[in-house]
This record gives sequence, structure tokens and C-alpha cells, in this order.
Amino acid sequence: MSLELGALHLLRPQWLWALLALPLLAWWWTRASRAREPWRDAIDAHLQPHLLEAPARSRRWAGPALVAASFVLSVIALAGPSLREVERPLAQGGTPLVIAVDLSSAALAPDLPPSRLAQARGEITRLLEARDGAPVALIAYADDAFTVAPLTEDAANVALFLDALAPEVMPVDGRNTARAIEHAVELLRRADQTSGDIVLLTGEADPAARDAAAAAAQAGHRVSVLGLGSPTGALVRTRDGAVRAVRLEADALRGLARAGDGEFAALQPGDADLRSLGLLDPGRAADARGEGGTRVREDQGYWLLPPLMLLGLLALRHRAGLAVLVLFAVLPWSPAHAVQWWERPDQAAHERIEAGNEAYRRGEFDAAAALYRSVDSADAHYNRGNALARQGQYREAITAYDAALAREPGMPDAIANRRAVAAALKRKPPPGPKSDKPKQGSGEGEKKPGSKGPAGQADSPPPEPSGDADPQNSKNKPQPSPKPDDASARDRQREADAAQRERMRRAMQQQGGEKPRPDQAPPPAETPAQRERRIANEAWLRRVPDEPGGLLRAKFRLEHERRQQQEPTP
Repeated sequence: MSLELGALHLLRPQWLWALLALPLLAWWWTRASRAREPWRDAIDAHLQPHLLEAPARSRRWAGPALVAASFVLSVIALAGPSLREVERPLAQGGTPLVIAVDLSSAALAPDLPPSRLAQARGEITRLLEARDGAPVALIAYADDAFTVAPLTEDAANVALFLDALAPEVMPVDGRNTARAIEHAVELLRRADQTSGDIVLLTGEADPAARDAAAAAAQAGHRVSVLGLGSPTGALVRTRDGAVRAVRLEADALRGLARAGDGEFAALQPGDADLRSLGLLDPGRAADARGEGGTRVREDQGYWLLPPLMLLGLLALRHRAGLAVLVLFAVLPWSPAHAVQWWERPDQAAHERIEAGNEAYRRGEFDAAAALYRSVDSADAHYNRGNALARQGQYREAITAYDAALAREPGMPDAIANRRAVAAALKRKPPPGPKSDKPKQGSGEGEKKPGSKGPAGQADSPPPEPSGDADPQNSKNKPQPSPKPDDASARDRQREADAAQRERMRRAMQQQGGEKPRPDQAPPPAETPAQRERRIANEAWLRRVPDEPGGLLRAKFRLEHERRQQQEPTP
């Protein structure tokens, strides 16, 4: 609801009813004033001018005037005064489109070879390819309408359901085009779209559908129709076994499109029909109708806040208002910064750990180690050990891991990384780039070795041990350390380590489908009972149907049953 008063437009005029409270405020003020002057009731009226000092008229009415002015300004601000319109662009960068396809028994009519449904799928495919990121939704309807895909910018996601569209997925037969239009309008409303296109793919229409199209146009949406069928028509068998004739009712569909402020076109080869509807270029179609953006009234009630603040200052006593104005005038107008006076020690430690994490991600391991060193916690010492290991300072890294274990005995990540660093120290490999991540301090967002990092790759401890953790496995024993000046031997050592890690990864995937963690020993082999249980579970998972048609059929049936239960009984 809005109210037009010349150039002034009130967005929420209901607030003007609050002005009726002004007389009540005046009455209350009068009673309060009399209560503050008890002598006026005890002294005769003809003696009051000689015995009582009357306040100045300006002072008597200053307070009520300030209160009344503040009240009026507040009510006007709440009413949403607006003096101009502004352009609000569409949120998704194009005119939203809702496609409603008729999946009644008539969709199988062969008057558009091979069938109306097959031709409709092709037209929807062209529409989806032309969206170019503009939002699109898909509705299937017969006697009731159901959402196949809500408004989305991913047209490819909508296209996944095209092959599953068939009358068999609908819980009821029939044709209720009015319900489809109402459902499309509801989808646009839920997406906060004030304007959009609705295109119907059907061959028949009735007066109820025209009324629904007119209501959609009244709400700011355009309803167009792509006619399915031919004037001669064909015979189809309905779900109950009856045979009836269907044909393209061009005049009725044209009237529906006219009522919906849209266009009508009969389906024909090529894309001329869609171009005549203005649907192949969402941006151009929107500009042609002047709907590339939405014109909305700007709420300018905030301009009344400074006068209200000034009136509040004037209401202060002992000229405090002037002092406040002077104070605001002399204060420096600079950006505000957070004051750290009240920061707790744990908050300060968390900030230093976060700063160390940022330095670690940038590859500044020396600076990260220094920041971690300033915090005495298990996480900080663990992260410091990782940073030192990345710099090749293995002995210092072991000392940092020991400090972490002293504060948190049994810390699995520190134990695993210390073991890996100790093994690397015995081999003394040259330091190389690794992919381990620091732990986030204060227990939030901790990055464990082997967990998924931001880039989606498995983290590993700084120095990765070669081979299996089992020292008895001769083929997994560390290779002899190459001499520092032997570059070829060093390369061979790296290749051997990489090959061994790849063999471990494949073995783990074959056993449990999990990606191995370099800092942990592989899990024990499956027992026969565990292997049998895993195979049975995989067999059950393979039996779960993932065919889109079955999913749509079950979804529509449940939605239809829910609506039937919610409908009031006559």
C-alpha cells in the first residue's frame, strides 16, 4: 500500500494513523503541568497573579512544541517519504524465465511427429541454451503443477531432467493451465522477482487460464504461449483408458497470451517461434519492454533523522545540547579502529596464531615460526614445528613437537609429524616444497596432516617418510641417503619416494576407498567378515535407483498427497 501526495510518495502511509495520538499527548501534558503546580488549586484565581510567578509564554510552550515536532517527524519518517524513483537492476543479470510444460496425456499426441512431448523437449533445450546465465525454472503440470527445477542460473542443471519428462511421472492426469500459471507466479515471488517471463508449452486453454494470466500480468509478469499440436489434431489415450481427440486451439491460446501481456506462437521448425516470443535474448527482451531493471521508490525517511537528533539535543537541560554540538565539532573525523584495551589474553594469542597461519600460507616460514613462538600452547608449538620443518630445521622442529606433546600428551598429529621428521633427519634428505598446512589456533579450523586444505589437496607432514611405517617390511625400508653433491642420486631418491607413496595410495583405495595419509600408517587389512559386509553394502548402494524419472515421480506423488491433505474438506 502506498499514498501519492503530489511529488511526495509515502511508502508506508499506515503510520499516519499514529498522528491521532497527538491530542492524547496534549491532554497528558496538560495534566502533568497542573500536577507540577499544586498551588494553583489552593490559591484563588484572582490572587494567583500576585502570589505566583508565571513562567514566560515561550518557556511554557517550548517543551510541548519540541515533543510534538519530534513526534510528527518520527511518524513521517516511519511512513517512508519518497520524492523520486531509482533503478534497481535485476539481481541475476537477466529477466527470469519460468517454463511450464504440459505433461498431460495430450503430450503424447503424434500430430507433431514424433510427438508433442519430443518437440517440446527440443524447444526447451533451445531456451536453456539461450539463457546465458539468466535465471530459469521448469514446471511440469497436468491437473496439478509441480516444480521440476526452481529458479537457477545453471541451465545445465535444469536440462538434466528433460529426458525424464513424461506423462508417467505425473501423479494425476488432466490439464490445469491456470494452476501452472499460479505456480509460476509463486516461484517468482519466492525468488523476490518483481517481474519475469512465463512461457506455457501446451495446446489448449480455458477461461480460468486466461484469468490466471491476467492476474500474473497484474503482478508484473508476462505470460507467453508456445502452442503444441496442429489444427487437425490427433487421438490420444488418457490414463483411464479413454480415447479423446486433441488439437491446437490457437484462438484460445492467443487470447490467453493477450490477457497475460505476452505473445503467442505455434511450434514450428527452427527458432523463429521462440524469437517471435522474445525469449532467445533475455537481456534484449527485457530492454525492449523497459524491464532491464526495476523502478522502485527510494525510502528517504532517513533525511529526517538529523532534525530529530537536533530536537533531542535542544531538549537537554542546562544547555547541554550546545556542549554536545561543540564536542562533535572538535572531534577528529577519522575512520574508527577497534580498541584492543579489553582484549583477553586468549584472543590476543588467537590473533597471533592467525597471523602466523597467514605468513605460513604465503611461504614466509621464518616469520610464521616467530609468531607461533610467541604463544605457549600445544597448537602453536605444533605449527611452529611444521614451519621449522619446512625450512629444513629438523632438530628444532622435533623440539617444537616435544613442546606440543608436553602440553597435550598423546596429540596424534604431533606424534605422527615428529616420527616423520625424525625419520627424515636420519635420512637427511634435502628440504623440498611440501603441502602441510598449519593448524588454526584456539581450536577453530585446525588443519590436521592429511586433511583437506583450501585447495582440495591432502596435507602431509613437512618431511614425508618414505614407504610403509612397518620397519620389518624390507621393500619399504628407506633407501640409502644420497650424497649431497650427487644430483642424479638425489633425483632417483625422490622418484623412488614418489613411486612408493603412489603404490600406498592405490593399495588404500583398493581396500577402503580412502586416500592414505602420509603421516599415518595404513589401516590393518580387512578381515573376511569386514570384507563381506563391505561388499554387501556396495551391492545395496548399487540397487538404489538414481534415474531422474523415478525421482520426479516420487517427488510429485508426495507433493500431491501433501496438498490433498492440506485442502479443506467441503
